[in-house]
Amino acid sequence: QVQLVESGGGLVQAGGSLRLSCAASGRTFSGYVMGWFRQAPGKEREFVAAISWSTSNTYYKDSVKGRFTISRDNAKNTVSLQMNSLKPEDTAVYYCVATQRGLLTTAKKYDYWGQGTQVTVSS
Repeated sequence: QVQLVESGGGLVQAGGSLRLSCAASGRTFSGYVMGWFRQAPGKEREFVAAISWSTSNTYYKDSVKGRFTISRDNAKNTVSLQMNSLKPEDTAVYYCVATQRGLLTTAKKYDYWGQGTQVTVSS
């Protein structure tokens, strides 16, 4: 059974930092792109960042470029999202995702999803 389990969410003031982690289990994710989506109340789920298996390719939502950094440790089957200079508009439930289909920004192209972790940024 494939599982993606996120951790690291919480409450932080604007300008602060959080680091989200995702542990994958149940299969090898060799060759998989892994990434993060988020969903704020009343809004659609949106792409945040993704990283290729080789870690040489990354892709970010424009509004998080320069503030968020995605990384992965293939030996440990983990992916992380370092979030700096957080803004109230970053408040959302963040989901860890995985796909074999490439560095994509469409939610339905991702086959595996975690349960989500809440990030709340106060102003």
